[in-house]
Amino acid sequence: MSSLPAFARGLCDDAAMFPPGLLPLQEAVPAHLRHEKAPHADLVGPLVVAVGVLGELRNLLAGQHEQLPLAVTLPAGPEQLGALRELKSSPVRLRAIEVAVPETMTAADLVAALDRGGVPSDVEVFVEVPRDDRRAGVLAALSRTRYKAKFRTGGVKAELHPGEAELASAVRAAVSGGVPFKATAGLHHAIRNTDPRTGFEQHGFLNLLLATDAAVRGAAESELVALLAERDGHRVAGAVSGLGSDRATAARERFLSFGTCSIAEPLTEMIELGLLPGSLANVSTE
Repeated sequence: MSSLPAFARGLCDDAAMFPPGLLPLQEAVPAHLRHEKAPHADLVGPLVVAVGVLGELRNLLAGQHEQLPLAVTLPAGPEQLGALRELKSSPVRLRAIEVAVPETMTAADLVAALDRGGVPSDVEVFVEVPRDDRRAGVLAALSRTRYKAKFRTGGVKAELHPGEAELASAVRAAVSGGVPFKATAGLHHAIRNTDPRTGFEQHGFLNLLLATDAAVRGAAESELVALLAERDGHRVAGAVSGLGSDRATAARERFLSFGTCSIAEPLTEMIELGLLPGSLANVSTE
């Protein structure tokens, strides 16, 4: 039984190789395996890698026996599914793939291509939902399948960070349509904030958890917007604590995880907010 509260289990996918972390593969792999053995292991999801490094990864893991939990991003869409053959006979456990939607591909064609791709049923398939007028159609198509959504919540430019209203609408649509989702990029802190270095408005991953809970409860979209905009850490932490196990579990069945280039930062912030045990505070996480 995990020592972590329900809201935190498997919350953080290890995206150490992606911006702004950009950890080299030969460092990211052993670092992730250390997370797997650490007291905070139940917080951590798979290591996320781009499909282009699979050949290098295969060579790096040659002769090793310890299985590496893995999520693979396919930025060119379903046409890259064949590249997963690079993992054959490697000591990895493919947990998920994350697939972009090519601009010229319809939602129906995307689903058909994924169906033809032969992805094993125990591998989660996340489709990155476009932030344009295709969003509704893609979510509608996913709602009739086993495929899940991926929402981009930030990036290296200000315009890559969706506002509270846009993200609230996307979350409400996914929950209403029965489409579980993960989030990626921009969630560098637990609480909504303005990055002092870039000036970017950044979402908080705990705010997103609370907005998901509100969507599950059928709250008005305006409530989701307000929760995403909340910047008082004590108020947000108190609301997360107040979810209890049942509501937290229900929210996490929809909001599955988020990608973070640092496991240490969200872990430390949740400890400081009193949401995770202080016994994890001095654990080496990198």
